[in-house]
Amino acid sequence: MIAAAFAVLPGYLGQHVLLSISALVLGLLISLPLAIVASRVAWLRGPALGAASVIQTIPGLALLALFYPLLLMLSNFSEQVFGAGFRALGFLPALLALVLYSMLPVLRNTITALVATDPAILRAARGVGMTPRQSLLLVELPLAAPVIMAGVRTAAVWVIGTATLSTPVGQTSLGNYIFTGLQTENWVFVLFGCVAAAALALVVDRLLALAETGLAQHSRAKVIGAAVGLAIVIGASLVPIIGRAGAPVVIGTKSFEEQYILASLIGDKLRDAGFTTSERDGLGSSVIFHALAADDVGVYVDYSGTLWADQMKRRDTPDRTAVLNGVAAWLKQTQGVRDLGSLGFENAYAFAMRRDVAQRYGIHSIADLATYAPNMKIGGDYEFFGRPEWAAVKKAYGLNFAVMRQYQSNFMYRALQDGDVDVIAAFSSDGRIAQYHLQLLSDPRHALPPYDAVLLISPKYAHDRKLIDALKPLIGAINLSAMQHANLMVDRQTDKRSPAEAANWIEQQLH
Repeated sequence: MIAAAFAVLPGYLGQHVLLSISALVLGLLISLPLAIVASRVAWLRGPALGAASVIQTIPGLALLALFYPLLLMLSNFSEQVFGAGFRALGFLPALLALVLYSMLPVLRNTITALVATDPAILRAARGVGMTPRQSLLLVELPLAAPVIMAGVRTAAVWVIGTATLSTPVGQTSLGNYIFTGLQTENWVFVLFGCVAAAALALVVDRLLALAETGLAQHSRAKVIGAAVGLAIVIGASLVPIIGRAGAPVVIGTKSFEEQYILASLIGDKLRDAGFTTSERDGLGSSVIFHALAADDVGVYVDYSGTLWADQMKRRDTPDRTAVLNGVAAWLKQTQGVRDLGSLGFENAYAFAMRRDVAQRYGIHSIADLATYAPNMKIGGDYEFFGRPEWAAVKKAYGLNFAVMRQYQSNFMYRALQDGDVDVIAAFSSDGRIAQYHLQLLSDPRHALPPYDAVLLISPKYAHDRKLIDALKPLIGAINLSAMQHANLMVDRQTDKRSPAEAANWIEQQLH
């Protein structure tokens, strides 16, 4: 696991540093002039500091996520008006959110330092004939520089730490270790990501502290030493991501183990065909779909039932063939997305209970469950209770649970096993169903649509024959038992494998 973590460190670190430095520089370009103006205009100080402080109260992940739909709307508007849009996923939303996060400490320290300048010094500057501009540049800012640098230090640490949250909006960072590790229960990855981010923040903080000391002591050597150190850190981090040949094919994933396995399998196929690839991990269903349609993601695996209910807004549940054909036609006609077809297995939402509990109550179907639901607790992933499928099941069976709890998908099964909840919205291809001896409840009223795993190609690559030929061998090649076994390989605590190892196992089965 340590070797696997080090193998992807150059790419993750380079992207993390690029994002952090870009956000910090842009934040300084905005904060410093605003602070200088606010120090001169008293009524502006309160609103400027108040707005920056309010931004700090917004959870980092929420702020990052909010920028994606906003940028997507602006991109669509730009495309309609000017004939050209821009990428709304990944670097840009992460950059804008982090710029806002970087502003408060720089604003606060700069305003405080400038306002607190000794009036006698200002009178002396005017007395020797300095203009207000000369006084600012030659007297006030040099005196305030150590305090301003302290604000820059704080901003840098905040930005580097918050940048780890950019993974869910499609920006590669050291947070990829953390989010992937949480979903796959790979605690080595989680710890590695935390330590790497903390080490980077500590190194940058110490170098900026050296610059702060140099400014306070008027030591040019210390300031130059700090600048050289920062240049070395930034340069060494960016080298692995500079000059890569060609734009990579971006493989998108949702936030559970099966998606990581399939992304690794797809990546292997594409790289074997000569493509360079990158991954955007842990995206939500709606975010990743819009990213695919906008060419921010090139390839990913979705599920026919999710597309049918979430994107097409269909509430009927016809047979599997009708759903597959309807989804493929709708994707092509309305989004320009190519559906290569089913991989050969279905990952359906399915209500699951511990077998002993289900037998105790005589529960075999969702209809049986409805009688006991008012006294039971149900668990679901972060999406399920907001999805139309949940509304459809509630309506079809009259479900009304006493408690509804949300979990990361891997913790959800553990919660059921430990008795924290009585039933969960599980996934039929998940190996933990067999591992934990769970009983799946039948759906006699067909409230849930079929969920065949389908391989989707963005409009940009929809007619790329080389890419399509590379991926076609996967169509219809993975059966349910193989996917369950691969998922179990990643989930199993006694013999844990990485998603890449599980993907290699599937590849061996294909041959």
